[in-house]
Amino acid sequence: MTRRHRKNLPPVWLMTDERIPVDALLKTVAGLPKGRAGVIFRHYRTPSAQRRSLFDQVVAIARRRRLLVFVAGTEGLAAAWKADGWHGPVQSGGRRLLLHSMAAHDRVEVERAQRLRADLLFLSPLFATRSHPGARTLGPVRFAALARTASMPVIALGGVKADHRRMVKALGASGWAAIDGLVGG
Repeated sequence: MTRRHRKNLPPVWLMTDERIPVDALLKTVAGLPKGRAGVIFRHYRTPSAQRRSLFDQVVAIARRRRLLVFVAGTEGLAAAWKADGWHGPVQSGGRRLLLHSMAAHDRVEVERAQRLRADLLFLSPLFATRSHPGARTLGPVRFAALARTASMPVIALGGVKADHRRMVKALGASGWAAIDGLVGG
């Protein structure tokens, strides 16, 4: 996928991690809304050969369902793995060909993502989340204030589930992302 497609980014995103059993992960990817969802493939602690194998399984399902798949890491890794984009900081200042998403938790990180011209911003945590217990939440008011300063589409993350769709739109988000909110918890 080239940067010219960045205006058609999906509104629903699955964030992966090792807490999700493989069978539940693959079932969840297969159940994401066809052509209207994406996957941020993280699995940071998975050994590299296993991580790549699982990524390939996710991509096989995603391609059949017309889902975007970003890999957490560098643009080089995303290109090598034939991902649609990458999630994380910019490693070089060169011309980017793939889509790029970043995470932000405060104003400084939102400004950094804008400076680095990220295509998509995952703003979190909106609410308390099981994956980051005890983390300070943004809450709706602070989330909305930060989302409205962003120059790129914002995806609400952190304790978000399908029931929050309308609320996150009202807060200035283009969509929502989850682990437990999509897989179940």
